[in-house]
Amino acid sequence: MRQRFFARKDLQAGLCVLCMVVGAPEPWAAGAERGPRSQPGADMSLYAPEQHALYDGQFKITGRRVYQVGLFGEAAPWDHMGNDATNLRAVEGEIVFDVDEILNTGTFRAELELPEGSYVVELDRFHEFSKCQDGGIAAYLFEHGNAGCGDANWPKSLLFVAGWGYGRATLNGQPLYEDYEIHFMVTQGMRDRETLKATLAPASGEAGAVNPAAQQLDFYIRSPQRNTVNHPGRDVFDHFFAMEVTWR
Repeated sequence: MRQRFFARKDLQAGLCVLCMVVGAPEPWAAGAERGPRSQPGADMSLYAPEQHALYDGQFKITGRRVYQVGLFGEAAPWDHMGNDATNLRAVEGEIVFDVDEILNTGTFRAELELPEGSYVVELDRFHEFSKCQDGGIAAYLFEHGNAGCGDANWPKSLLFVAGWGYGRATLNGQPLYEDYEIHFMVTQGMRDRETLKATLAPASGEAGAVNPAAQQLDFYIRSPQRNTVNHPGRDVFDHFFAMEVTWR
């Protein structure tokens, strides 16, 4: 059994499923650390997936209503985060993955129709780039913003499931990228439903500037070569997100 990113001793019976912590001592007074399964100021807590007897680790998810951030072949400097929603374009196609979070196995594939042609991204192998990525696939963790896990390019959110690894892309059937880094994640609503803007400032306090009544699926494929004038600082950072997320 692989080592999980949390300790079993932290999964005590005091946790409740979607329960209000009323009259209980504030856990942060004891100096607990911020991390992927714990955040300050939370009024609610969840059992970890591994605490559920029926948890099978299977996530079968499809993303549609897809947008591309930026364009291919743009001259540096460019911004491919697109938080202000000024450099987005809608594209046809879907993003599909079927993964086993327990075993760190499965498939990820995006098939998209762009003005440049048919663009396909596939993940070849999962890889843990940091300890909170739990072997390459992780479920139900806080990441980004001030979560203490991941970077601050996105607002802090509960990630229902996320994957990291290496993969490839083709354009019109021809190799485009090989052995590039890939990350995908299903999050709470980071973007406004209508404007598609994302807010990095913690407008809702510690909970992060997200809408828990919505979900989205983001993925990117990025080059190992860096270029600090771009945002994020890579030579290539192809970023797509889906505003319609279906669990199967």
